[in-house]
Amino acid sequence: MLSRPGRSSDIDAVTRTIALAFASDPVWGAALARPDRRVDHHQAYWRRFVESSFEQHGLWLLDDAAAVSVWIPPGGQELSQAAATELNRFNVATLGEAGAAEMAELFDRFEADHPRDTAHAYLSLLATHPDRRGRGIGQALLAENLARWDASGVPAYLESTNPANDHRYERFGFRPIGSFTAVRDGAPITTMWRTAAKGGSGASEVRDT
Repeated sequence: MLSRPGRSSDIDAVTRTIALAFASDPVWGAALARPDRRVDHHQAYWRRFVESSFEQHGLWLLDDAAAVSVWIPPGGQELSQAAATELNRFNVATLGEAGAAEMAELFDRFEADHPRDTAHAYLSLLATHPDRRGRGIGQALLAENLARWDASGVPAYLESTNPANDHRYERFGFRPIGSFTAVRDGAPITTMWRTAAKGGSGASEVRDT
C-alpha cells in the first residue's frame, strides 16, 4: 500500500474517519461525552487537530481516508495558542463549564508527560474508518510513516489511549516510557517512545481493531 500526504480537500474526510474511530475510545469517548448524548460536536473538535497537522505537512492517508495519520513534526506544536484558546471556548459551548474544565485538565496531563529533551515526531492520531477495520491498513499506513522518519533518523512518540493497542505499537518498536490516567473515568494512558530504526523499518494510535 502506498500512502500519500493529505491535501486541503481531504480534511473533511480525514476528520470524519477520526471522529468515527474515536467515538468509542476509552479516553476520548468519555472526554467528549455530553449529558444529552449528542455526538455532532465530535467532527468540529477533531478538525482543529487535523487542520493543524495539515499546515505542518504532517497529514497522511491511505485509500481516500480509510486510514489516516496525524503527525506533528519535530519542533512543531499540536495546536497554536490561538487555536487552543478557541478550542477551549468550543469545549465550554459543547461540553459545558465542568466538561471543559475536565478536558483542560486532561490536556494538562498529556502535556506534563510529553518528552521535551529530544526532538521527535509526535503521532497525535492514527485511525481507521470503522467500515475498514481488521484489514491492517492502519498498521500499513503507520509502517510507511515510520519508514520515512527512520530515513531521517527521527524518533517517534505517542500516547496510547487503548491498552488493547499497546502490543501493536510494540511490534513496530515503540516501548512504554510512562503512564497517566484520564480525568473522567481514570482510563489508563501509556506514553510510548520509538528510537529511529537503522535502515528504515516501521508503526501507533491504532484504531484498527
